[in-house]
Amino acid sequence: MAEGDRVGEVIHYYDHIQVAVLRLARGIKQGQLVHFHGAHTDFEQVLDSLQVEHKAVAQAAGGTEVAVKVAQKVRRGDEVFETG
Repeated sequence: MAEGDRVGEVIHYYDHIQVAVLRLARGIKQGQLVHFHGAHTDFEQVLDSLQVEHKAVAQAAGGTEVAVKVAQKVRRGDEVFETG
């Protein structure tokens, strides 16, 4: 199981551009280390790119839907946790 505080979940994945859309339960910021965890997903990565409404942002608040570039495939329903 993933450790750390839950920050949100994956609600969509665009495989052709490796971008996940997250619905945030709490805020995140660019450069933050997060852990993607699900039935077939388990990896950590630093958030290098965040977009809200197709505009690059440095941080996003809880309740926001944010697009992030991901290093591996994720699936709808995968949870995202804060690490470190």
